Amino acid sequence: MRFSHKLVVFLVVAALLVACAPAPEPAAAPAVETEPAASDSAEEQPAAVTGGDGGMSIRIATQSPLSGAQSALGTALKNGAQLALEQQKDGLEAMGFSVELVPYDDQASADTGLANAKQIVADPSVLCVVGHLNSGVTIPASEEYHNANLSMISPSSTNPTVTDRGYLEINRVVGRDDVQGVVAEQFAREELGVKSVYIVHDKTSYGQGVAEYFRKAAESNGMQVVGFEGTEEQANFDSIITPILAVAPDLIYFGGVYSQGGIFFKQVREKGITAQFMGPDGMDSPELVNLGGDAVVDLHYTSIAGPASEYPATEQFMQDYEARFGEPSQPFTAQAFDAMSLCVASIEQAAQENGGAMPSRAQVTTALRSLKEFPGVTGSITFNAKGDPVQSTYFVLQVKASDADSWNNNQIIKKLEIAAPQ
Repeated sequence: MRFSHKLVVFLVVAALLVACAPAPEPAAAPAVETEPAASDSAEEQPAAVTGGDGGMSIRIATQSPLSGAQSALGTALKNGAQLALEQQKDGLEAMGFSVELVPYDDQASADTGLANAKQIVADPSVLCVVGHLNSGVTIPASEEYHNANLSMISPSSTNPTVTDRGYLEINRVVGRDDVQGVVAEQFAREELGVKSVYIVHDKTSYGQGVAEYFRKAAESNGMQVVGFEGTEEQANFDSIITPILAVAPDLIYFGGVYSQGGIFFKQVREKGITAQFMGPDGMDSPELVNLGGDAVVDLHYTSIAGPASEYPATEQFMQDYEARFGEPSQPFTAQAFDAMSLCVASIEQAAQENGGAMPSRAQVTTALRSLKEFPGVTGSITFNAKGDPVQSTYFVLQVKASDADSWNNNQIIKKLEIAAPQ
């Protein structure tokens, strides 16, 4: 086809004008619907979304160590929460919401947990958080949740600071170290006949905190504290063990987590020390005997989360968990199930009170604290004004075998129901 001279000139001018014009703003990418599912990757963190479905996407995050030395407990925490969400999201879905679990790997690191928390609060579709495993991660990360009016429920963080700040958004479903440390000291003194103790801790908010409560109770009650030492060592404890050899205590109390404690106790026995061993709920993992072997048999430990079989409504939970994940539940798994159940119930209640529309984080927080005598698998849960359960169960258990498969058969020596400190 031939063009006239005038038409050619016109087209050239038009092309130049278009080339000089400012580029238009790019259009927003359309939202992509995906089947709600939990990622098993410990390396890839979920991306924040703004939601292109009219604000009907709800996310609930978990934060726990999915990699590293504490991944056994951290993965079980995530799995317990995932099971609860899978079983209980129908009510929200019937209201037209899509519901998704977004698991974050905090690596048992305060820095990583804080970075994850910043990403979580930047995602407006996240309405609740289940986590963290460790108090030392929970405390800094929860400042972010508090500032964003985002509810958090920990299944396992026991340091008093977690709730003593009085943040409306911050809760836990377990007891506290200022009670757990006292329970341990009283048992050691009255039941084990301990007269002297050497205390070692891992320098974390959790481990050092519970160790200090043990020491304070011991000194008040006439038990001789012959040493109090903190260490971040993970492999060779000779420098810690040498002074213990010199003072020959009746008891060695380790405030920390199984990944460090199992190796420490094994090396203590290899040096010929015959003292009794004791620790807090950080010892509560079958990985303790994988690391410590025969050295940790007969060790006593306190826990704010006894074996799942000890709770009134966990039989079905234990069956469902093993069928879903192909292994028995771990310590704190049932507590994570309850924490997620509370998240789901509070979001659903807030949505109903909001006329079926997406609730705000503040509305979810208010709804969560309003739940009374919530029927969890670990028992009835009501939060006090601080975010602690009004009453918690504390256990003293004893390791009975060096076989990890027998961990859930550890003997319960004592079980106490104690109200939260005011």
